[in-house]
Amino acid sequence: MNITLRQLRYFLALADAAHFTRAAEAIHVSQPALSMQIRALEDVVGATLVERTSSGVVLTPQGRALQAHALRVLQAMTDLEQGLRRPGQGGRLMLGMIPTVAPYLLPEALPDLRARDIGRDLHLREAQTERLLEELAQGRLDAIVVASPPEDARVEAVALFTDHFLLAGSAARVADLHARAVAPGALDPGQLLLLDEGHCLGDQALEVCGLNRRSARLDLGAASLATLCRLAAQGMGLTFLPEIARQQELAAAPGLTAIRFAEPQPARQVMLMRRASTPAQGWFDDLAQVLRMAAQPLLGG
Repeated sequence: MNITLRQLRYFLALADAAHFTRAAEAIHVSQPALSMQIRALEDVVGATLVERTSSGVVLTPQGRALQAHALRVLQAMTDLEQGLRRPGQGGRLMLGMIPTVAPYLLPEALPDLRARDIGRDLHLREAQTERLLEELAQGRLDAIVVASPPEDARVEAVALFTDHFLLAGSAARVADLHARAVAPGALDPGQLLLLDEGHCLGDQALEVCGLNRRSARLDLGAASLATLCRLAAQGMGLTFLPEIARQQELAAAPGLTAIRFAEPQPARQVMLMRRASTPAQGWFDDLAQVLRMAAQPLLGG
């Protein structure tokens, strides 16, 4: 029996999509090429693996059994590749960052990363926390920068910095608030602009205000912090601005003003995470040090 990894990948794509056309599109091959590999796989195993239906395909009992084995085989290959690839030290480093950190921290960190072997072949993935955690677990990323505490024992995390939340809005909206110490819980929910659901910053802002999403103003559907800041600068409401983003967003949105909350100031802990099973080999601590140093000029202003 001579089953190839390509055949297993194609078969799993078909099992996941349950449709030849969609599976072919997902793995970027032609449908005839996919069909040929599935037929060849069926010839090798000596059994029909999928049944063609009017709406797509379903797995046969033999197909379901092969699916379970194929998943384990490809996971083992991913683990093998991950074990042989050394992040940093001249090797490729797959780094993920949440969107409310990446555009502010990375430009500051990049020169130092490039000056060291750790950043010689750096690939950045910007995505929401849930997606980054999935890709870290799957071996697609070596490390991620997020602002949510780890909930998985298979993940190791180190703190990078504390990022305080500022209250941002137009000068007119902020003027009255600036005259008194503002507590997050005292904000009018109707004035609060938040990121779309799924962005941890929006969830964290609601948490410190003691609100839920139905309490806040969500009709704008902003998907980026930059969009929120420009809307707030035009007087459309107030928003939470991470301190790390303060310099860049104030410069990019004329009319935007940011003030600190009353003590204790709300904040998030930004962390660097990796899989506990990934050998650190010095690169992880070096990466954390570079990112901490890069954040310092952005904080405390």
